[in-house]
This record gives sequence, structure tokens and C-alpha cells, in this order.
Amino acid sequence: MDAEGQVLGRLAARIATVLRGKHKPTFSPHLDMGDCVVVTNAEKIVVTGAKETQKNYWHHSGFPGGQKTKTLETMRKKHPERIIQNAVRGMLPHNRLGRKVIKHLKVYAGPDHPHQAQQPQPLDTQVAYD
Repeated sequence: MDAEGQVLGRLAARIATVLRGKHKPTFSPHLDMGDCVVVTNAEKIVVTGAKETQKNYWHHSGFPGGQKTKTLETMRKKHPERIIQNAVRGMLPHNRLGRKVIKHLKVYAGPDHPHQAQQPQPLDTQVAYD
């Protein structure tokens, strides 16, 4: 998938659907039935509203007073691929299945990726529910 010009939430929802395998007729909620997804141009993702300066990502070191926060603006400069990874991780199950499925997501900041040997097929960003 090419993330250039795509809205973050809509792209992450489509990626989470494909990772889980919900687009397949053989979907089973307790199995990893999904496909691997390669996302390029993560640095060119678009967010709506004032999220660029107001959205915060936080983590904790485990020590007292160890909470660290970053805005989306600084995250885009240092680690643009983590923006998509965090958005997709929030849409997956928060259990061992979700931890297994998130490993099938490969995100790259630029247009190049090392997965050409696997012959990836371009994925449509529009969700088609029939």
C-alpha cells in the first residue's frame, strides 16, 4: 500500500482488516488468517484537523516519573513509520493474537522496500463490503 496522501485512520482501518483476514470468506476470529502488508511512503501520511500538533504519543519507562510524550509532529520527523504502526496496533486485538498479527505489518518511510522478491500486489485502499 502506498500511504502518500492517505488519511491515517482510514488507511489503518483497511490495513487492520487485511492483517486480520476479515476480507476473506474463510475468516475465523481465533486464527491468524490474514495477509502480510507492506506500507511505503509513511512520512507522507495525512491527518485531519489539528492532530499534527495536538495528538500525543506516550510511553512509560517503568520508573517513577518515567512517562515520556511526543507529538505527532516530532514523531513524523524521527520515526514516521511508528505513526502507522501505532494506529494499526490500536485496531487489532490486545492479546497474543494481536501481537502475532502485528508482525505481518512492514512499514517504510520512503518509497523503497526490500520485499520485491515476494512479488507484493498493490492493495486497494477502498473497503468493498459485498
